[in-house]
Amino acid sequence: MSAHILVNSHALEHFVHDVYADAGLSDTDAALIAKSLVQADLWNHQSHGVLRMPWYWERLRRGSMSQSTRIEVVRSKGAVAVLDAQDGVGQVVAKHAMDLAIEKAKAHGVAAVTVRNSNHFGTLMYYTRMATEAGCIAFLTSNGGPAMAPWGGAKRKIIGTNPWSIAAPAAGRPPIMLDMANTGVARGKIYLARQRREPIPLGWALDADGAPTTDPEAAINGIILPMAHHKGYAIAALMDVLAGVLSGAQFLSGVNGPYHYDKRSGVGHFLTVYDIEAFMDRAEFDARMERFITEIKAQPLAQGFDEIFYPGEMEALAAERHLREGLRLPEDTWSDLAEVAREVGLMGVLDKCQGATSGRAVE
Repeated sequence: MSAHILVNSHALEHFVHDVYADAGLSDTDAALIAKSLVQADLWNHQSHGVLRMPWYWERLRRGSMSQSTRIEVVRSKGAVAVLDAQDGVGQVVAKHAMDLAIEKAKAHGVAAVTVRNSNHFGTLMYYTRMATEAGCIAFLTSNGGPAMAPWGGAKRKIIGTNPWSIAAPAAGRPPIMLDMANTGVARGKIYLARQRREPIPLGWALDADGAPTTDPEAAINGIILPMAHHKGYAIAALMDVLAGVLSGAQFLSGVNGPYHYDKRSGVGHFLTVYDIEAFMDRAEFDARMERFITEIKAQPLAQGFDEIFYPGEMEALAAERHLREGLRLPEDTWSDLAEVAREVGLMGVLDKCQGATSGRAVE
């Protein structure tokens, strides 16, 4: 098992910003990608945190992801918009698409936006949460590079994990948020297990020969299994219809993951936003959400559980703890960050990240 490095999240965010600024991103774009990656770590989603920073950095260096994100509006009709990201930075594209969807939802009550020719953008709930702050509910899905075979297929992976997220305001509490892949586990968690030098549980993946494996390296080179057997496969396929087919993006085996440094991703996104005030008064919605959450949390506990959490609550609590105590990054993740830091002359900045208290406000 890999050792861990205690890291100050505020300083880490500055380091990641400086790396991307050095790679040619604008100050605003570098700040966004840094904030979103560190936020994933704060939420305890290390599979989508700074572990991925070297991947995006390498794609920028090789030109498979554009340093300057220029988004073209392909179609715009009432509550609907179709965007072409032209290989721009995924995080910048996702924020732009969500901002536009919120604007259209405020005008029309609901909105739907699709995106083609984009890139991987990390955790989805960073962007669905944006809608909750505007008094809306949001749904977002994105396709991704092939990770699993179709149900009943042998060995060849053609379907991505194709994650999706839903987020809603929670009446003065942290938002209720879901962010999940359609495989039994997000591919990033297998990369994280490799970074931690830990085996993965049986049932997560098959190796290249189709045999069950606990070796994360063999799993990465093999096939990740769908959640709930045929149900996960079916959901992933339909998410690709929305994010890939409908958007005009690549789909199935045409999509490339962020670790394919020399290949265009061709990723597509699909998002819908619902303005709560178009459905009912906000005060009524908040009261109903409070009753909803209270009933969930008031249920008798099963053996081995101390509390019932609503979706998104554990992430909020993890962020508070990590801001107070510091982030614990796997030593291998730290080594990968240090390799980039040495390459761009920012080792001194990275060294300042070691420590605990960040002083950054909880998000």
